[in-house]
Amino acid sequence: MKYLRIAGASVNQTPLDFGQNQRNILAAIEAARTQSVQILCMPELAISGYGCEDAFFNEYVLKRSLQSLKAIMEASSGITVSVGLPMEYENCLYNAVCLIHDGQLLGFVAKQELPGDGIYYEPRWFKPWQEGKQVRYRWEGKEYPFGDLLFQIDGVRIGFEICEDAWNGLRPAIRHYLNNVDIILNPSASNFAFGKTRVRERLVGEASRAYSCTYVYSNLLGNEAGRIIYDGEILIAQSGELLARNVRFSYRDFELCQSVVDVERVHIQRKKSFNFEAIPPQNLIELPGATYREADPREAQLSVAPYESREEEFYLAETLALFDYLRKSRSRGFVLSLSGGADSSTCAVLCVHAIKRALEELGEEGLLAKMPYLKLDKNKPLMVQMVKCVYQATQNSGSETLQSARELALGLGAAFHQWDVSAIHEAYLELAAQAIGRPLSWEQDDLALQNIQARLRSPGIWMLANIYGALLITTSNRSEAAVGYATMDGDTSGGLAPLAGIDKKSIQQWLKWAEVQLNIPALTYVNNLKPTAELRPASYDQTDEDDLMPYGILDEIEKCAIRDYLSPVEVFRRLRGTYPDEVLKSYIRKFFLLWARNQWKRERYAPSFHLDDENLDPKTWCRFPILNGGFWEALQEMEQWQ
Repeated sequence: MKYLRIAGASVNQTPLDFGQNQRNILAAIEAARTQSVQILCMPELAISGYGCEDAFFNEYVLKRSLQSLKAIMEASSGITVSVGLPMEYENCLYNAVCLIHDGQLLGFVAKQELPGDGIYYEPRWFKPWQEGKQVRYRWEGKEYPFGDLLFQIDGVRIGFEICEDAWNGLRPAIRHYLNNVDIILNPSASNFAFGKTRVRERLVGEASRAYSCTYVYSNLLGNEAGRIIYDGEILIAQSGELLARNVRFSYRDFELCQSVVDVERVHIQRKKSFNFEAIPPQNLIELPGATYREADPREAQLSVAPYESREEEFYLAETLALFDYLRKSRSRGFVLSLSGGADSSTCAVLCVHAIKRALEELGEEGLLAKMPYLKLDKNKPLMVQMVKCVYQATQNSGSETLQSARELALGLGAAFHQWDVSAIHEAYLELAAQAIGRPLSWEQDDLALQNIQARLRSPGIWMLANIYGALLITTSNRSEAAVGYATMDGDTSGGLAPLAGIDKKSIQQWLKWAEVQLNIPALTYVNNLKPTAELRPASYDQTDEDDLMPYGILDEIEKCAIRDYLSPVEVFRRLRGTYPDEVLKSYIRKFFLLWARNQWKRERYAPSFHLDDENLDPKTWCRFPILNGGFWEALQEMEQWQ
């Protein structure tokens, strides 16, 4: 038997922040050494940050990454460490991982499968490495093996699958199995998506069973570059059994998850399944004389964190992403217009709990250490200084939404301001009336009269954000983005749109969960209100669903049309029976027409978080032409379909 303590580390990195990235890596290595870890796997491109985008082409980024690598090597005495970085060979860039043992660099493995779909764009920067190819890489007067490599230390054979490598049908693990690899390390930068942890667990567990190995998976942590959230998941499995899974979404700079494993246990499984003559691999790098000190087998135990519900995942992912966005943008807090409705109330809860979770996990001292630029008044509550909510009323605003906004803000401990912007509203109406030579009316000018109320609220809330150096939150959700149900330069104003990746129905369900699970009694007010923009006079009894359609069917049409790329006729056929035919056709017609004419709005939305494969962000996921044919022919075909 050979018992070893193996670990994965997740680190919260920032693109191009080499100093902090290096400190996080060194801290993780030191913590692993303190826990007597012998083999440590850290995430993909952890040295530079995964989201460097076109800065990967900058020669400085490559040189500075190697400088950090040198410091990491010096700090890796007594431990085997893998860490990722961008590298150049023969005028081509590669996404690479190096393996270090006891301060000695053994070689570099280059990624073979590059994701170029959805939010990933690796083929723009990197070249895929050819299977089976090995070269020599010269650095600081020495040559190191580079390419498709295996490593052997004290009889333990180690191979790599770098993130996307493992999601491909012809994955390297197949060859690792044929080459008697004992441990597969998977350094990853895998975006968070609802329920993805279960997919990863199957991927890791099944690989450890099918390929007779110990498998270690380590992911990045936090909001690294703005849009993508990394959950910091670490998984360790052997022979089909999950041995360890950490608690995700930590606020700390790094997380460590380890397990004591018998690395020779898989040999028995492999002997039973091998039915061919093994051939010694040609790409094996062996370190003569290296030995591992045996771990205590009595410390081998399962350590598997429980799954989170969808509501919990949303809460944990959003709050971590908001906190990281806040501190990495060096903003001094959050500012938002709190209308009393579902979207702005969700944003208020998430902003407050982004700070609350930091206090619970890090303490006030730890929070301030992550935000050293803050200048706080010790005589005022922290939350009042960090989260500021403003209710901006016009003559069309109702008492119920005011009560909902006030009770929620005060219940959360945030600052609350109430502004009456009616005078500004009237001034704009008078200016327009003078320009067109007549007073404006709801019969003739409905859209203009609605939009001006949303738009005139923007300058004041921007001013407040500027005064405090705070991050202005825009509250639009994905359902609104799909049909353009938002006023450009009005309620879309802001630096970050945390809800633009989630649909309205999910938001409504989450608010009911939050009222109970997060113990926020004030949410009962918003949970009892019908969603309304409150832009028409009260006599119109305006609701969002009357303006559009029921949110449930809107979201279903969106999934069919945008996620699944179905034509109007195909959408109708799939959803037929949910509503009378003519009603359903009218909803589908409205959706496609509004979708087609509002791409320009989606192009201008503030950055949003990626939560699932239904994202509409045109910069990272869902591309659509601003100018287009509007689906006229396809809609005519649907009208005639019986």
